[in-house]
Amino acid sequence: MADLITNFLTADIRTATPLLLAALGLVFSERAGIVNIGTEGIMLTGALMGCLGSYLTGSAMLGALLAVLSGGIMGLIFAYFTVTLRSNQIVVGTAFNIFATGFTVTVNRLALNGAKVKGFPVYQIPVLSKIPVIGKVFFRWSLPVYFAFLIVPVCWFVLQKTNIGLKIRAVGEHPKACDTVGINVFAIRYGTIIFSGLLAGLAGSFVSMGQLSAFTEGMVAGKGFMALAVCVFGNYYPTTVMGAALLFGAADALKYRLLTTSLAGQYQFLNMLPYAITIIALCAFAKKSNKPVCSGVPYRKE
Repeated sequence: MADLITNFLTADIRTATPLLLAALGLVFSERAGIVNIGTEGIMLTGALMGCLGSYLTGSAMLGALLAVLSGGIMGLIFAYFTVTLRSNQIVVGTAFNIFATGFTVTVNRLALNGAKVKGFPVYQIPVLSKIPVIGKVFFRWSLPVYFAFLIVPVCWFVLQKTNIGLKIRAVGEHPKACDTVGINVFAIRYGTIIFSGLLAGLAGSFVSMGQLSAFTEGMVAGKGFMALAVCVFGNYYPTTVMGAALLFGAADALKYRLLTTSLAGQYQFLNMLPYAITIIALCAFAKKSNKPVCSGVPYRKE
C-alpha cells in the first residue's frame, strides 16, 4: 500500500509540474488583463526547442534555456499583436497554436525525427531524500520540479505584496485609471506576457525532457488549455493555483494507474478523465472566479 501511495503521489507531482509552471505565468498575464490561449502552442514549441537544444549541445540545461528563450520570443510576438496592434486575443492565441503545430512537426522531422536526447537529471537532497515515503515523493526530482514549487511563494509575494504586483492587478481592473496616474499599461502587459511565455517554454521543455527525453508530435496534448483552466480554477492566486495543478495532475496520474487495471479496455474514457475534470471545474467555478474586470479587453490610449 505504501508503494502504491508513493507511486501515485510522485506521478501526481510529475504531471502537475508543467501545469503549475504554465499556470503561474498565466496568473500574471491574466491579472494584467490578457487572455493567452496560445500557451498551448508556446508549450509545444518549448517542448521541441528543449529537445533540439539538448540534442545539439548534449546539455539538458542548455536545452531548457533554449526552450525558455523561445517561449519569451513567442510571448513578445503575442504581446505585439494583442497589446500594440490590439488584435483579438483569442484569435491570436488560436493562430499561435496552429502555427506551433505545423512548426514543430516540420522541425522535428528535419532535425530530430524522434531522437532520444539528454533529459533533466534527478537531484536527491541529502538526508531528506532518505526519509521513507516522504523522501521519494518530495526530495528526488529534477530542477524544474523544485523550481516550480519553490517559485509559488515568490509569485504570491510579488503579486500581493509589492508595488509591481499592485500595478499588475490594477492594470487588469482599471487600465485607464492606471494610465491617468502615470502607470505604463503597455509596459506592464508586455512584461507579464513575456514572463508567461518564459514559464510556458520551461513547462514545455519539462514535458519532453522531464518525462520522455524525446519529442513526439502533439505531445503537449491540451496541457496549455489545462493550465489556463488551472489558473481559473485556482482563482488567479499562485497558492491556490498550485493546489489546482496538483488536483488536475492527480486526475492525469489516476488515468495512468487505471490504464494498468482491468479497466484498460475502456482507455478512450480513461483518456477523457483529465479533460472532463477540466470542463467540470471551469463550469463549476466560473461564477466564483476572481477574473479581472478588463480581462481580454485591449486598452486604447486616448
